[in-house]
Amino acid sequence: MSDDPLVIFTPSGKRGRFPVGTPVLTAARQLGVDLDSVCGGRGICSKCQITPGYGEFSKHGVTVAEDALSEWNKVEARYDEKRGLKKGRRLGCQATVLKDVIIDVPAESQVHKQVVRKRAEVRDITLNPSTKLYFVEVQEPDMHDPSGDLERLQKALLEQWQLDDITTDLHILHVMQPILRKGNWKVTVAVHLGDHENKPRIMHIWPGFYDGTIYGVAVDLGSTTIAAHLCDLQTGEVVASSGVMNPQIRFGEDLMSRVSYSMMNPSGAEEMTLAVREGMCSLFVQLASEAQIDKQLIVDAVFVCNPVMHHLFLGIDPFELGQAPFALATSNAMRMRGRDLDLNIHESARVYILPCIAGHVGADAAAVALSESPQTSEDLVLVVDVGTNAEILLGNNEKVLACSSPTGPAFEGAQISSGQRAAPGAIERVEIDPVSKLPRFKVIGSDLWSDEEGFDAAIAQTGVTGICGSGIIEMVAEMRMHGIVDAPGLIGTSEQTGSAAVFADGRTNSYLVYDGTANDGPKITVTNRDIREIQMAKAALYSGARLLMDKFGVDKVDRVVLAGAFGAHISTKHAMVLGMIPDAPFDKVTSAGNAAGTGARIALLNRDARTEIEEIVRNIHKIETAIEPRFQEHFVNASAMPNAVEPFPILNSIVTLPTQTFNTGGGGDGAGAGGGRRRRRG
Repeated sequence: MSDDPLVIFTPSGKRGRFPVGTPVLTAARQLGVDLDSVCGGRGICSKCQITPGYGEFSKHGVTVAEDALSEWNKVEARYDEKRGLKKGRRLGCQATVLKDVIIDVPAESQVHKQVVRKRAEVRDITLNPSTKLYFVEVQEPDMHDPSGDLERLQKALLEQWQLDDITTDLHILHVMQPILRKGNWKVTVAVHLGDHENKPRIMHIWPGFYDGTIYGVAVDLGSTTIAAHLCDLQTGEVVASSGVMNPQIRFGEDLMSRVSYSMMNPSGAEEMTLAVREGMCSLFVQLASEAQIDKQLIVDAVFVCNPVMHHLFLGIDPFELGQAPFALATSNAMRMRGRDLDLNIHESARVYILPCIAGHVGADAAAVALSESPQTSEDLVLVVDVGTNAEILLGNNEKVLACSSPTGPAFEGAQISSGQRAAPGAIERVEIDPVSKLPRFKVIGSDLWSDEEGFDAAIAQTGVTGICGSGIIEMVAEMRMHGIVDAPGLIGTSEQTGSAAVFADGRTNSYLVYDGTANDGPKITVTNRDIREIQMAKAALYSGARLLMDKFGVDKVDRVVLAGAFGAHISTKHAMVLGMIPDAPFDKVTSAGNAAGTGARIALLNRDARTEIEEIVRNIHKIETAIEPRFQEHFVNASAMPNAVEPFPILNSIVTLPTQTFNTGGGGDGAGAGGGRRRRRG
């Protein structure tokens, strides 16, 4: 094994060993990492900015020393002086590799920007925001009435709008008197209406009648992506939606890796808190720019997130969430000010964070419950929020059960050899010809299939760059449907499968999807290790759902709702071929899009919904998969595609899956996966 330093890039997960002194940009190019540069590595364009991570990364099995990269050089110093570099950033063309290192490529340094698919779903929401505008006429001061301007403003709000017991922040007193006089004692006031923890509060004052509006932001803080919707609080309209990669990815792609980083590094939690808050502030700037508004007009914010993200965003060490009994610092809803979280919005902005359900089922799952309302359903509905950590709800108007399942990042293209985030050029749809056993595909940014005329011209700007999450699901399912991979997860030989796209790859076989090497493009393949990653992810997802069904005492559900931005792009047939979800009629499997984001938007625009979700969460029963003996049994069975023991009669009535098995006695990555004895539960 080479003694050269190991370089690991996030979020792509690509890694390789390089001689000491290799520029980070060179390493990125050799590994096919999406790192921009237009100046030829001369330190002029700044497109190749990267962020090294230091400390112990147990997920990757490396400890990164402070001197893992070369020291700051004159080129970087000059650039920082002229244009400024964010704290912790380096120029990839200048920093050279000295020791093992983790390198994060931020979104703005990527050529192919991620397509954040967490759009705002169409939804009728009763508009009742927590902050509203009020026009009032204030009595002028009088020598015979010694009351202050604030007291007379409060009196006007009471008499004209029945708003009682209103308070304000000090910064309002700093500006109130000149504004009252400029408006000739007529002003428009933004008032936060308060709640059971806080009095109503004056947040902003405009002279005269203010004919503009105020805004709120609904944020889905995921472990991989931070997505947000900027809403007009007077109309409820979504005026901008945007998203960024969660910059915490450099500390670990999955939640437990981040908890481990916090445990292993004394300042780990603080580093991750700072990173996610900086990412949040960048997102708010992006939203305000897209909507062409002043971000100081954002006066309300609602956040939903899983428990680990919840703690790190609040600045709470997630140590206790990394070990049984997985105790939250608090599971209640949180009400605070934006400045408590270092948010760059209005000085008095209020923040509401939805309640968590339990130690591994967070506010994002609560938001899904608010959006999809399983507690009011007459039929039994399974709601699956597909992500790096899947949240699963099962229930009807009798009861609702919930659990989380650690699916990992494979569904989002990470830990897959040719995997990538959703971005222009990424393969997102796949079909395999039943006769030739060769693939064709679509990429993000083009409506043409790869075998259609005009495809090469349509993708000339982006190229074919890799496979995103929906693409890898369809790819593996198509391989299963056409006899290229067997139920236990082993890719057959070219002779066994009848496909010229299969080739020997070490001790196992791989499948060639696209070869762009003739034009300096990537060679995109699916390896047996990739199959294994998908098997583990889908087994975790199915096992959580099946465990809830056990607790409910049922063997089938009436309908399935796929939530999450990723869930919206999953093909029902392909998901069922893999065994990601329980067998169900295809027309009863629907997508709710970004249901967590929708729940956040409901809570932003309707203050009564905040009380509602707090009541709903109190009545949801949490199942902890880590202590349930049957979870492991279900996991082993679900490792096969679709399942080693579950019959899947509805799927089998539509799709006939090959029954051959390829050499289950081998020792490859995929050999024998899920290939246990076939048996049925009694």
